[in-house]
Amino acid sequence: MLRTVLTAALAIMAAPAFANDSVAELGTGGLILSRSDAVAMQSEDLFISPEKVTVDYVFRNNTDKDVSSIVAFPMPDIEGDPNEMPAIPEAQSDNFLGFEVTIDGVDAKPQLEQRAFALGIDITADLKAQNVPLYPFGDAAKAALAKLPKDVTKDWEDRGIIIEDTADDGSGMQTAYVPFWQLRSTYWWRSTFPANKEVHVSHRYKPSVGGTSSVSFFSEGQFRDPQYSAYKTRYCMDGAFENAVRKAARENPDGYPKYYESRIAYILTTGGNWASGTIGNFKLTIDKSSPKNLVSFCGDNVKKVGPTTFEITAKDFYPERDIDILLLEPSDNGGNGG
Repeated sequence: MLRTVLTAALAIMAAPAFANDSVAELGTGGLILSRSDAVAMQSEDLFISPEKVTVDYVFRNNTDKDVSSIVAFPMPDIEGDPNEMPAIPEAQSDNFLGFEVTIDGVDAKPQLEQRAFALGIDITADLKAQNVPLYPFGDAAKAALAKLPKDVTKDWEDRGIIIEDTADDGSGMQTAYVPFWQLRSTYWWRSTFPANKEVHVSHRYKPSVGGTSSVSFFSEGQFRDPQYSAYKTRYCMDGAFENAVRKAARENPDGYPKYYESRIAYILTTGGNWASGTIGNFKLTIDKSSPKNLVSFCGDNVKKVGPTTFEITAKDFYPERDIDILLLEPSDNGGNGG
């Protein structure tokens, strides 16, 4: 695969003033069908930006019989670790990505299947027996844990379901038990594909956008490994992109690029359970939101189609790698961003 990187105009602004902390992005993807040799994916129109992900599919049943299939949207796994906070758009909701789906223009009502695991063991029944919500980062789960009987608390701590955590809640440092389990969530529904007809399926959600308060792969006037090598492979950074980072660093008296990172991961390689296993017409649009942002990602035959948008199109497309997008966004805050 050719490594095509698109570099936006560089904006020389002040560097971030906040601490060099990081929030992890959660990898999301598209729909997965139960195996079918009758239903073909005629087209997929995928749009990715920091604000939203939308996917429009056209499926066609090329046989003379109706086909019933399970369609699923796997949500990213959530790890209940207070030291590894992921970027969660809807932090108090089971539908933490704000997932919505329509079929031929009509809102669908997918079912949500959720299971909780600790050390690889399904502990869903344990949580439900104590009326503890499965979603680990909601306030409701923490409140429920505070009400657990002492013997249950001790048992769950021994089993790696919960851990003690000390944090400042605004009234000083407090110690409490917090979730340490993993949540696996999947939206799914049963869909009928009529004989010799097309079905239009669209879904949208808010992506999990990871971030770092400064450019993590560059400091003190040079690129730094191992982060630099990993980013070059994952995001296909080219010379123009790297020169823009160097220029930003030179024009900052503190020697740091005046940007902070945003990262989006889209899982494209799952699926393929439709007839032929390829997508008849594939279109990917990536929107970097602002002309001042720098963007880097891997792809073939990338075209700039607007001030902030880039497009990839392909016929009989078979995805060989996932989509990872790196955005560098200028900050007008003071400080050295270190």
